[in-house]
Amino acid sequence: MSTGDATTVRDGQEEELHPIRSLDDTVHQRVRLGVLAIAREADRVEFGFLKRELGVTDGNLSRHLKVLEESTLITVEKGYAGRRPRTWITLTREGAQALETELRALRELVRRLDGT
Repeated sequence: MSTGDATTVRDGQEEELHPIRSLDDTVHQRVRLGVLAIAREADRVEFGFLKRELGVTDGNLSRHLKVLEESTLITVEKGYAGRRPRTWITLTREGAQALETELRALRELVRRLDGT
């Protein structure tokens, strides 16, 4: 994962890195970014809701959740609502930090491109 560093030192001089360098491949992928963004809006989010909101299949969403869980950006909890099995996703502290770093990089990229 990216550290989100905005500068580097070269030949004794500090240089600003291009914001694209702060984007995290794990977070930046569309479905995974969507999972993190939606999970940030709620205490926990149900698998079926994510599937509908993101317009993906069960298998596709499951693969992305596995990547996020292995990266400790989310937790996955399985249980039941009545007799129906359910899967809930919760954003971890690391996930919230990774999302904020990604958003900061995207804001900086937009600022640079808009020339403001």
